[in-house]
Amino acid sequence: MFQVLDDPSHQDHASLKRFIECLGICHTVISDDKTEKGQTFKVYNASSPDELALANGMRHFGFAFRDRDIDDNILIDLTREGKEVKYKLLHVIEFNSDRKRMSVIVRTEDNRILIVCKGADSIISARLAPN
Repeated sequence: MFQVLDDPSHQDHASLKRFIECLGICHTVISDDKTEKGQTFKVYNASSPDELALANGMRHFGFAFRDRDIDDNILIDLTREGKEVKYKLLHVIEFNSDRKRMSVIVRTEDNRILIVCKGADSIISARLAPN
């Protein structure tokens, strides 16, 4: 996976980056700073073990959720690229047992509106276009 992320000419590079971006912003994780032995680091708190695992996984792949600021921006550190990205959080549709999915609507830095949805395979697959 790192080979694809590190190779912009790879046929799957853009798709993989978009996938990581989607998982990295579609959550309700809260980050806290923790200091141990003189080292400060981010600790994630989540409403479910799945959300926690996904946020930690995306951090591993270089898309590290930093925080939500006072203006409802989602702050992401792109650690592999050495830069920060902001997504203006416009709306969250929380996960519930009826919908079996959650969605976020954000405005990207280049002023695009991005709607991201994640959820149970059976629910998401049923809503995908055939092609």
